[in-house]
Amino acid sequence: MDPCSLTLIELRDAIASQRISSEEAARAALARIDRLEPTLHAFLEVFHEKAVEQARAIDRRIGAGESAHTIGPLAGVPIALKDNMCLTWGRTTCGSRILENYESPFNGTAVQRLLDAGAVIVGKTNLDEFAMGSSCENSAFGPTGNPWDPARAPGGSSGGSAAAVAARMVAGSLGSDTGGSIRQPAGLCGLVGVKPTYGRVSRYGLVAFASSLDQIGPFSRNVADSALMLNVLCGHDPFDSTSATVETPDFLADLERPVEGLRLGVPKQARSDRNHPAVAKALEDAIAVYKGLGAEIVEIDLPRLDHGIAAYYIVAPAEASSNLARFDGVRYGRRAEIGPGEDLIALYAKSRAEGFGPEVQRRIMLGTYVLSSGYYDAYYLTALKVRRLIKNDFDAVFSGAGGQSGVHAVLMPTAPGPAFKLGEKNADPLALYLEDYYTVTVNMAGLPGLSMPAGFAEEGGRRLPVGVQLVGPAFDEARMLRIARMFERETNWHTQAPSEGP
Repeated sequence: MDPCSLTLIELRDAIASQRISSEEAARAALARIDRLEPTLHAFLEVFHEKAVEQARAIDRRIGAGESAHTIGPLAGVPIALKDNMCLTWGRTTCGSRILENYESPFNGTAVQRLLDAGAVIVGKTNLDEFAMGSSCENSAFGPTGNPWDPARAPGGSSGGSAAAVAARMVAGSLGSDTGGSIRQPAGLCGLVGVKPTYGRVSRYGLVAFASSLDQIGPFSRNVADSALMLNVLCGHDPFDSTSATVETPDFLADLERPVEGLRLGVPKQARSDRNHPAVAKALEDAIAVYKGLGAEIVEIDLPRLDHGIAAYYIVAPAEASSNLARFDGVRYGRRAEIGPGEDLIALYAKSRAEGFGPEVQRRIMLGTYVLSSGYYDAYYLTALKVRRLIKNDFDAVFSGAGGQSGVHAVLMPTAPGPAFKLGEKNADPLALYLEDYYTVTVNMAGLPGLSMPAGFAEEGGRRLPVGVQLVGPAFDEARMLRIARMFERETNWHTQAPSEGP
């Protein structure tokens, strides 16, 4: 039995029944990482010795008669972390030169919950620097390739976490989603990726990009695996002032129960000429599947969907310019050498110029500009008003207010097209920003979103995954997962593996 061929729940159960040891699972994951990393570069750091040490500790507990249930729901399962999450071993670089040698003195809450659940952390994955990007090309340590075609992008910013799961290096991974950074890579890599409601998962120990938008979530090969990981991750955290004090349901409890009287809203804006033909087909095919299951499909209007990118690229850079001010070469990170007669300002300027890459510098400058005197009202304040209107649009769709048809979830594409070639959009930042057209409004409204595999595009002799996205009301992840599972039971897209796979 090849541990890498198993889904997360299958692997957990095999370890619990001692058909596979945790050490065998860890060594299989590490061997696969070593074999595929020269091609994909999904990881920034791999914990060979530490992973085996963790796995052996789990095996000793199971061998001593302790049930896997008491050890934790992820006992012995190899998991990867996006490298903007604090872990007390290895480095936490955020894909940036300014933090290339930073070692965290504490574990982030989401990371600690994985460890408490018995997960084996095998490594930290590559990302766009400080999670700013949609292709995983902005990392200071080089780009990640898509397992379906290594010459193409895996999406971003959580591209390494997505590639690691798609290539069967690990059974699950964590990413962060500020404007689509879990869902877009999930769509491009043929995975399930979940962005929970803002506040559902603690951000403590997640290096901040845009504090009012960031949210941690899982990547997996199917809906049930993501539901299990959410069971572990979710819950109030007193260390995070934005953590929601809402009860966390068991997301697996009713996962197989269909949603009765299901009503799905399809935005008229989602049937756009900007969509690749394969994306348009995947959406129509998904609609047909749900209709076949008895769901009612209604056309809805999200009039501010077209304004989402513009508003997001004011709000997010504004928050980034504030959050990244701490990386000045004095308090955190890389310190530049300065010459005789140069002052503190020169130290700041040189340290930040050397430490931050072009995309991060671009967003810091944009954010500082929109917050500056004379432009705050025209840009930042206006973007916040648009953000409120975006949330109002979604609220009306779910509640049935304002002439909208009340729906259980919104169905639309995850991204306008399949994976694009590495370097293809580097000369045009706006073209890359538009990759997040369907995802940014979900973050702006603070809602849960899920991307799931829904088809393939044929490009250059390669099959490239495309995804569709479900968006639910705030804190309604349980029903959103059930709706996704209804689709998954009727299709086999989630069972497909890239040619590099098992």
